[in-house]
Amino acid sequence: MSSIQIKKVETKRDLKDFIELHYDLYEGNPYDIPNLFSDELNTLSKDKNAAFDFCEAEYYLAIREGKTVGRVAAIINHKANEKWQRKDVRFGWIDFIDDIEVSGALLKAVEDYGREKGMEQAVGPLGFTDMDPEGMLTWGFDQLGTMPTIYNYEYYPKHLERLGGWEKDNDYVEFKLMVPDTVPEKYAKIAEMVEKRYNLHVKKLTKKEIFEGGYGRRLFELINETYGDIYGYSELTDRQIDQYVNMYFPLADLNLITVIEDGNKDNKLAGVGITIPSLSRALQKCRRGRLFPFGWWHLLRAIKFHKTEGVDLLLLGFLPEYRAKGANALLFADLIPRYVNYGFKWGETQVEMENNGGVQSQWGVLDPIKHKKRRCFKKQL
Repeated sequence: MSSIQIKKVETKRDLKDFIELHYDLYEGNPYDIPNLFSDELNTLSKDKNAAFDFCEAEYYLAIREGKTVGRVAAIINHKANEKWQRKDVRFGWIDFIDDIEVSGALLKAVEDYGREKGMEQAVGPLGFTDMDPEGMLTWGFDQLGTMPTIYNYEYYPKHLERLGGWEKDNDYVEFKLMVPDTVPEKYAKIAEMVEKRYNLHVKKLTKKEIFEGGYGRRLFELINETYGDIYGYSELTDRQIDQYVNMYFPLADLNLITVIEDGNKDNKLAGVGITIPSLSRALQKCRRGRLFPFGWWHLLRAIKFHKTEGVDLLLLGFLPEYRAKGANALLFADLIPRYVNYGFKWGETQVEMENNGGVQSQWGVLDPIKHKKRRCFKKQL
């Protein structure tokens, strides 16, 4: 008889325990980047996250002898399932001690939930949408994590292999990029050429343009269009876009956000790069994901005073017709001098599909180091 009890999250206290487990399991880990408790609470609360307009979910805790030893979210994104013609239940927010009985019980809870809902396959780790962290780390366990990604212990993927039935659905890679002292000659030449030949130009935004001029909404509509064919992507709804505009931009350093416009088409948005100072070290100093008493100060130092050595390439996207025209060179020709001015030494890409050669080819002049790999698994139900 199993010593593991699977408990469905039903109360605010249960949800707090669900969030707190990650802090317990990774306390003192030098590579894990804990999310803010308030952000986790907002994302997982069904009355606060706009993704619940088209998603449904249940959260589960694994309990042994009164102690929480694991957690998992079971999520159905109906919009993604309809778009990709799949019947998937996703698992996300998975954490567990190094005990196969615990991981097996958690994933069984997801599988059972999926079957009850008529799903045919379990996949993950995935969140509600692509704006949530995804992919289980399978290589690079000694590398510092980032705010937008998942860090997990090395035993996690080994458990899925041992449990059987789980196989690769999609693999991702991540790169560390060195910030050069000046704009590389290749970028500079291509940037000058595309400005003259295609009448593309850099646009820097003001807060007024973002919140009153409609640029904030337009940027995420562009992300919808550029990310539309990426694995598992479901387009952001109007309510989600409003939510992300209000989440990302109030404290954003607009020097680190660059828009590319097409002067031949009434300044149509051609591409965007949303980058932020790395918050990894600052978040590690937020005790159990709390802003108080001193967490806010560490985040402020990183965001406003750039007391960090890295920059995260949070969201980069170009419309298909501009990808071969060198719009990305124009973007980095604008951003690199700003990185140098702020003292950033390296940049971190976010998850890229391993076979996305088009994206990865643009990093060549920045001495890219492929330093992390991660995987989404699948299992037939």
